[in-house]
Order: sequence, then structure tokens, then C-alpha cells
Amino acid sequence: MPPNKLGVHVEGRDLRLSNLDKNLYPDFTKGEVLDYYARVAPVLLPHLKDRPLTRIRYPDGVDGESFYEKSAPSYTPDWIRTATISSPGSTRGRDTIDYVVVDDLPTLVWCANLAALELHVPQWRVGPRGRRRSPDLMVFDLDPGPPATVVDACRVACLLRDLLAADELESYPKTSGKKGLHLYVPIKEDDRTSEYAKRAAQTLAADHPDLVVSKMDKRLRKGKVFVDWSQNNPAKTTVAPYSLRAAHTPSVSAPVTWDELEDARSPGDLTFTPEEVLERVDKHGDLLEPLLERRQPLP
Repeated sequence: MPPNKLGVHVEGRDLRLSNLDKNLYPDFTKGEVLDYYARVAPVLLPHLKDRPLTRIRYPDGVDGESFYEKSAPSYTPDWIRTATISSPGSTRGRDTIDYVVVDDLPTLVWCANLAALELHVPQWRVGPRGRRRSPDLMVFDLDPGPPATVVDACRVACLLRDLLAADELESYPKTSGKKGLHLYVPIKEDDRTSEYAKRAAQTLAADHPDLVVSKMDKRLRKGKVFVDWSQNNPAKTTVAPYSLRAAHTPSVSAPVTWDELEDARSPGDLTFTPEEVLERVDKHGDLLEPLLERRQPLP
């Protein structure tokens, strides 16, 4: 085996890892990326299970070119689960896409070895026969427009939490891993998530016009927080909990508590490195475990 490759045995699968010393971040190697994903896998994998994965790959690191990868490449091992999903209007001229589905540690390690730093999934799952099911999650992406910061997004998250609670819906936050927040609502499978989320965002914007905007127009976002409800479109994806994000310094889309959001005073209070996230998992377990267990009906 070439000196820059390492053979490993992961849960019954033989994998060849390559270029472990290569820096995918200025001070964070591919080996460290693989180590993080392997260690966080117990809490990450349940959030990927049965969800077709879109990978953002950085073969030359975060300072190099990147690309989105939806289709399973031709060299995908035959033991990796794939799901063929209808994709009319695909830029590749195909009516379907063969997605990778990450249900186990070997598949996760295989993806990470391909420099798939960011892992994005939709709000719906595929069934055992590969058919797309109705959404079982609803998500709001809270995106602050400068000079607003994630601290302002925390205020909006709390307002949105209370708005949802009025409909007897409990919500759960995580950082985006960049400058914003994501708010999740686990639901009984329902195709009305986009409709409901849009109405909630518009209500919040009408009640707090100095702080919230619900329209896509970027010119409206300065100093406000855009409540992006469009992530609930079945064709769209959101970065998965515990996924790395591509930036100068490795950061993670990390679950947080409501107390942490209410106490945040600066963006640094809600920025977490991979090692910090692993320490948080040791301390708290999976703060987003209710997303896997609760199924709340949309009104």
C-alpha cells in the first residue's frame, strides 16, 4: 500500500484512508477531521439515518475549490446504501439522483476520507424501499444581516420559540456553525411544513419589524434577522447537527440549550470547535435527541 495510505477495518468494512497529514483547514488535518467524525458518530449518525446526503467536498482544503456532491460517485463501494430519488429538472439532465445514505460508521468514515467536510440533509427520510416520505422535521434558518449578529438571532429564536409554543410545538436550537442559528421542530409526517413555516415567519416579521424580516430580498436584511422558512422545501437541505463547517478555523453546527441562547452576549459564546463539541457531548449527550423521538402534530 502506498505510504500516504492507511488500511483500516471499521465495523466489518475494509477502508483505505489517504493523505491523513494533509491540512484541510490551516491548522487541522484530514486525520483530525476523520478522528472528529469517528468520535462524534454516536450522536451524529441518528440524525443522518435514512436521509439522503448532500456532501460539500474540499479536496484541497477550505482555502481551495469546493463542490457539492449529491450523486454517489462511480467508485462508491457496493456495500454503501444508496437511494434513488426523483429529481426533475436536475442540472445534469437526469430525472433521478442516486444519493448516499449514511446509516453507519464505515459510510461516514468513507465520506470523510473524500474530504466531505460538510454534511447536509433534507427534513424528510426515505423508507426501506427507497421512497421519499413526508417531512418529519420543520426547520427555521435564522440569518443575521450585518451589523446584526448571532446574539440578535438568539432574540429572534426565543420569540419564534414562544410563537411555536402557542401552537403547542416545542422547538430545539443549534448553531449553524457560521453566523446564525437553526431552530428545529420534530413533527408527525406532514407535507404542510413550508406553508406553516412561511406563515410563522411572516407573523414574526409583522410583530417585530425592527428586528425580523421574512422576505428573501437581501436589501431588507441589514441589521435584522432573516427567518428563512424556505429550507422546508423538499428539494432543499440543511447542514446536519454535529457537521463540520468550512471556515478558516474548524467550527461545528452544534446543538445548544435555550439557557445558552438567552445568556449569549457575543458571537464567541456560540462558536464551538470540534473538541469543544466532543466535550459537550460527553457532558450533555445529544441535546437534539428529542428530534429523533418526538412527533408533534402541525395544527
